[in-house]
Order: sequence, then C-alpha cells, then structure tokens
Amino acid sequence: MSTATNNLKAWWSWRMAAQLVFLVLLAILAAIVWRNLGSNLQQRGITLDFGFLNSQASFNIREAPIDFKPTDTYWRALIVGLLNSFKVMAIAIVSATFVGIGIGVARLSNNWLLRQVGLVYVEVLRNTPLLLQLFFWYAAVFLSLPKPPDSIDVWGIASFNNEGVSVPILQMSVSSEFCALVIGLTLYSAAFIAEIVRGGILAIAKGQWEAAKALGLKPGTTLRLIIFPQAMRVIIPPLTSQYLNIAKNSSLAIAVGYEDIYAISSTTFNQTGRPVQIVLLLMATYLTISLIISLVMNLINRRVQIRER
Repeated sequence: MSTATNNLKAWWSWRMAAQLVFLVLLAILAAIVWRNLGSNLQQRGITLDFGFLNSQASFNIREAPIDFKPTDTYWRALIVGLLNSFKVMAIAIVSATFVGIGIGVARLSNNWLLRQVGLVYVEVLRNTPLLLQLFFWYAAVFLSLPKPPDSIDVWGIASFNNEGVSVPILQMSVSSEFCALVIGLTLYSAAFIAEIVRGGILAIAKGQWEAAKALGLKPGTTLRLIIFPQAMRVIIPPLTSQYLNIAKNSSLAIAVGYEDIYAISSTTFNQTGRPVQIVLLLMATYLTISLIISLVMNLINRRVQIRER
C-alpha cells in the first residue's frame, strides 16, 4: 500500500511540475510575442496605448439605445455598438430556442405533413450559408417593401416599410437592418437547435413513453412533464455551442449595415488607423461574451443533471 501511495504522489508531482513548466513556457512565449509586436509597431511610429478612444468619434449611429452624438468619444461609440450586439444576441438566442424546439418536436410528430415540413425547413436552412440568408431577408424582403409613408399596416398593430418595423403600442421602431439580422440568425440557428432537440428526445428510452401512456397521460403532457426534462441533460451541452455560434455570427451584422460592436470597431479602425488595439478590444469582447454564455449554460447543465447520493 505504501509503494502504491508513493507512486501516486510521484505521479502527481510530475504532473504538477509538467503543468508549471508549460505555464512558464507559455508566459515566456506571450512576453516574446508582445515585445516583438511592440518593437515592430514602435519602428513604424505606432504605440499600443488606447488614448485615441477618448477622441471625438465624428460619425453618427442611426440606431443607438443610448444617447449618442458625433461629438462623443470612440469609447461611447463602442459602448453603443456593444449594446446593439447584446440586443441582437439576446433576442436571437431566445427566439431561436423557441423556434428550434417547435421544429424539433414537429420532426417527431405522427403527422406526416408536419414531419416533412420540419425536414424541409432543417435541410434547406441548415445547408444554406448564413450570409446568403441575411442578404435574402435584407435585400429581397425588407428593401422591397414600400417607402414611407406608404407603409404596410397590419390591423393597426404594426407597420412595415423599407426602413423598418414600427409598433405603436410599444412605442418602439426597429430598422430593417436589425430585423433582417435577427430573423436570419433566428431561423438559421433554429435549424441546428431543432436537430439537437430531436436527438435529445430520441435519446430517452421508449419505456418512459410507455409508462406515461399506461398512466393515462396524453402525449403532449408526457412530452412536457416527463420526456423533455430528461432530454435537457442531453440537449444543453450541444445547445451551448449553438448559443456561442449565435453570439459570434452576430458579427455578420456588418454585411447588412447594422451598427453592432464589430461594425463600429471597423469604422473606428478606418478613422484612427489603430488595427492592433481594435482587434484586441474585439477579441476581448467576444471572448468575454462567450465565457459568460458558457458559464450560464454550465450552471443550468449542473442543475438538470442527475445527482447521485
């Protein structure tokens, strides 16, 4: 027993030492890269400071959730872009989840027509590039709507024109760029989520369905109260990846002219000529968002897992 214990301690010691050496080498490599980057930029007369962000932006943002004027700083412009990105990500994640669950359940329906509609939806949207879908919704759908004031009114609830959608009850209007981006992200991501949901439901043993049927439960009740809660253990891990994809794919907003963090960063780079600082800010932003999404989903995943006693 003592020999086995000593061998285990030795193995742990070697493992910790190897990890420590790896971290030291990684730190040295990062320091070398940073030093070379700073040296090369200094030779070209470029510094790595972020003081330029306090300069006047001198450009306008059409869809800003907070007050913004061209006389404001680049910092405030980037904050506006970040808030716009958050808005797109949050709405797309929620809407794609609901649509994906609906399509995934439809793919398992006893109704032949409903199954085929779900199959066509998944195969068409999942195998078509997202960028192409965004162009379709923006150019072929929203830009083809009539110009204001000749808007399309829907029972006084909402009005549609090529500039966007207006909902008088909510005192809210959104641009056509925002609508095209959210719809494109939602429908594209929902196709992948639908297959995740379908796979999660199929992973549950048929005995669960049979037991619920023997108790007299209806199929809808069985799915909602018995099958789906168990399927969540299988669904959540791959669902996390899709949420991360939605967050990263939102950067395609620049393709339809929506002013998110990526689009505003591109404008800032073009005006200031500070590519390194802008890229570092973007990397840190998307990394932080991804880590937050992963943290939240991991916490949810822990709550739905079976706890052994």
